[in-house]
Amino acid sequence: MAHDPYKALYLHIPFCVKRCGYCDFATTAAAADAPAMDEYVESLVLDIRRASKGGELGALETVYIGGGTPSHLGIARLSSLLYALSLSMHLTPEVECTMEANPESLTVPMVRDIWALGVNRLSIGVQSFDDGVLRRLGRAHDGDGARRAVAAAQARFENVSLDLMCGIPGQSAASFEASVREAVSLGVTHVSVYPLTIEPHTPFDRAVMRGEMAEPDEDEEAAAMEAARLILENAGFQRYEVASYARPGFESRHNTAYWTGAPYLGLGASAVTMTQNADRRMRVQDGRVVDDLDARQMAAEDLMLAMRMARGVADETVAAAAKRLPDAPAVFDELAALGLVRHVGGRWRPTDVGWLCGNELYGRLLDLAP
Repeated sequence: MAHDPYKALYLHIPFCVKRCGYCDFATTAAAADAPAMDEYVESLVLDIRRASKGGELGALETVYIGGGTPSHLGIARLSSLLYALSLSMHLTPEVECTMEANPESLTVPMVRDIWALGVNRLSIGVQSFDDGVLRRLGRAHDGDGARRAVAAAQARFENVSLDLMCGIPGQSAASFEASVREAVSLGVTHVSVYPLTIEPHTPFDRAVMRGEMAEPDEDEEAAAMEAARLILENAGFQRYEVASYARPGFESRHNTAYWTGAPYLGLGASAVTMTQNADRRMRVQDGRVVDDLDARQMAAEDLMLAMRMARGVADETVAAAAKRLPDAPAVFDELAALGLVRHVGGRWRPTDVGWLCGNELYGRLLDLAP
């Protein structure tokens, strides 16, 4: 179908040094010299060149290289990928280009090379600085390795993000809060905090089923998320999205594109593409349509996605949505009565309670156009 220009590009790298027990992403463990990684990068480069020839990369504002563990590809493969990308689009400093990395495979030479080839934001999967917690997660690095990776990244990158996790079995509140404080002390510009989720058919799920691991406690996870908020906001970070905090000016533009309904192109195994025009929105994964929304459903989804952002949604946007969804204003009033949203400065914004009760908040908005 004729569609709006893609604003964001996601490139999926499905390889890791090992699979973590909680992971259900499209990933596989691979040795550093595995021919499969060479073949995959070659195929991905061809996909990038085809997309460029088809005129699909001309309006991109963000690029995100995720996984998996992109840094596990090594310098040579990453250089090939980034060189092809720079030939295929306007990879200028104004384009936010993020690459995910894990501490065990991020090196000083790699940092220098990817920075020179156009990456301008690094997202490092630290999860914790506590060695015991990292062992329980099955991570391939330890706390010192995480610290070295952050230092290596900061030798070139101003824009460095860390991922942290809470709700991990055996993780104390003190351990989690110490990791958040350490992230602040290291001088990073962005922190994302995620509660552990037990996904079906993962080793963690099987351990829970056997009674070898307790399921995450929702109250403890909520307390941890609140503790993270207090620590980070007191340190000058702003919570701009349900799970993400940034120093002013360092919000992830790629994350924001997802939550504001910007069209995005996904290349690589299991990557999702969202194509849309004024009347239709489609998501396609591995050649299969996984979402096909009409204009009413698009309007409801846009209201829901906006509630993941601290800025919420403007009155004008709600009024425009109400032309297709007449119940929308009343639903926001109902959500406000439940304490899930609040009306401030001409905008409907999610409350902390609303984010903690996300299923109720998001579900009620999606129900405007089932």
